[in-house]
Amino acid sequence: MNERTQPQFSLDAIEKENLGETVYTRLAEALSRGRFAPDARLTIRDLAQSLGTSVTPVRDAILRLIQDEALVQKSPREVHVPVITPQRYREIRQIRIKLEGLAARESVLKAGPQDIEHLRGLIERNELAIAQKDWVEALELNQTFHFALAEIADMAVLRGILNRLWLQMGPLIAESYPFGGRVMIDHHYAILKAIEAADPDAAEQAIASDIGDAGMLIFERLTARHGTGN
Repeated sequence: MNERTQPQFSLDAIEKENLGETVYTRLAEALSRGRFAPDARLTIRDLAQSLGTSVTPVRDAILRLIQDEALVQKSPREVHVPVITPQRYREIRQIRIKLEGLAARESVLKAGPQDIEHLRGLIERNELAIAQKDWVEALELNQTFHFALAEIADMAVLRGILNRLWLQMGPLIAESYPFGGRVMIDHHYAILKAIEAADPDAAEQAIASDIGDAGMLIFERLTARHGTGN
């Protein structure tokens, strides 16, 4: 498999039924999975062409994503992926640690054998993707693993909140993932082990370590870009 150092933007054309919601979902998934880099320039016309739609549903989806703080408007025809400040990143990271820690605790109480095997499979596939330097696949599996905890916990409201946070985090995680090495996945094993052992405290601590350790790498890149730690 060819090495890719930066996730590439590519979206499949979609059907016309429920077009507006589908376009929003497709673009939201692309953001949360890091398909767009920070400060990437997106035009409504290019997105519509890639998705095989008219500009209207894309424009509507863009407006929703601006409200979600996942995109910023630069002109009537152009939007950008935001460049998040270190201060904003620290705040989101703190929130993620609390909320994903809750998801991890609850998943321990509700996980069955199939859930555990699903998580194990995601880790194994992520290992393979990292070994092959397939960062698009690795990033998608990383996000799927994190969201799976909220799904196993059966916490739909929490999943919705995390969706919005990951819209902002996806581009940052994608930018750092190829440079993260083992730190980007090692704690997933500890999370799985805690769930198997029915230990909610260990699961919460493992997810906090996962977000915190990867967050240090992301934070270093952010401060280098902004030239400040504030």
